[in-house]
Amino acid sequence: MRHITLITILLIGFQFTCSSQTYRIPGNVKRIVILGNSITYSGLYVSYMDAYLTLRYPGRHIEFINVGLPSETVSGLSEPNHAGGKFPRPDLHERLERILTQTKPDLVFECYGMNDGIYMPFDESRFQKYKEGINWVHEKVTESGIPIVHLTSPVYDERKGSAYANVLDIYSDWLISCRYTANWNVIDIHWPMKKYLEEQRLIDSTFKYAEDGIHPNDIGHWIIAKQILLSLGEVQILKDSDVRSAFSSFVNGESILKLVEMRQEIMRDAWLTSTGHKRPGMKVGLPLSEAQQKRDSIDKQIESRIRQPLLK
Repeated sequence: MRHITLITILLIGFQFTCSSQTYRIPGNVKRIVILGNSITYSGLYVSYMDAYLTLRYPGRHIEFINVGLPSETVSGLSEPNHAGGKFPRPDLHERLERILTQTKPDLVFECYGMNDGIYMPFDESRFQKYKEGINWVHEKVTESGIPIVHLTSPVYDERKGSAYANVLDIYSDWLISCRYTANWNVIDIHWPMKKYLEEQRLIDSTFKYAEDGIHPNDIGHWIIAKQILLSLGEVQILKDSDVRSAFSSFVNGESILKLVEMRQEIMRDAWLTSTGHKRPGMKVGLPLSEAQQKRDSIDKQIESRIRQPLLK
């Protein structure tokens, strides 16, 4: 992807919006489940979305349920000797039905791809497994009467391996094409992340999202959340170049973000434990009823800190 002349953050955001598909969360949606791997499990982009929409629309009370699971694929593939031979990659096929049954979502977001090529150069058979897995998730969710929004994979840093970076370019392009070939709702986070990475490296050659090329830092998570919010029609976020500016513009915004992060961590681990999975080494969450009590307590603190629904 060629470099372009540096422009302001505002114009970058405008270009992202113009090239994206807009999806409006229906007014009757109260519970959103987010499926994904370790990037989703880490929870930052989910918390940013949750907190931002809580502050913008405090009366909507949308619950974001993060059930991301580290190492997971939707392709069902696992590289030889994964995790030093301790366990194969978990597969969403094993747990999706339980997630949908227990969480009863009104809307689902899915974000896979990063692990699905198992960090090897492009191979048509692996690509086919990824496409089959994404199609399967789409069918299972929509057959349950639930709308689904697909997210392209976060970017893999080509400095860690240009071959695998190319794999995720291909996977992301295919998923974007499903907007037109299958009329799917698809939000592209891959190419905006890649574009921002390249442009920042024109300013600072050492800039990176992730030490390992995979797991983004808070800047990377903010780019993910910002692009999703833009695609949900939150165009006012264009003026916010970073997390601090986005939340400091709200009354008590930064303290509410911290409470949302706390709430997300508690409920994520509780839901993962309740719905079950086959990945060893995961933190055991609180019993769901106990976690919900803690969530309700945090909700009251958030409500008390929200002074007005709009920006100052």
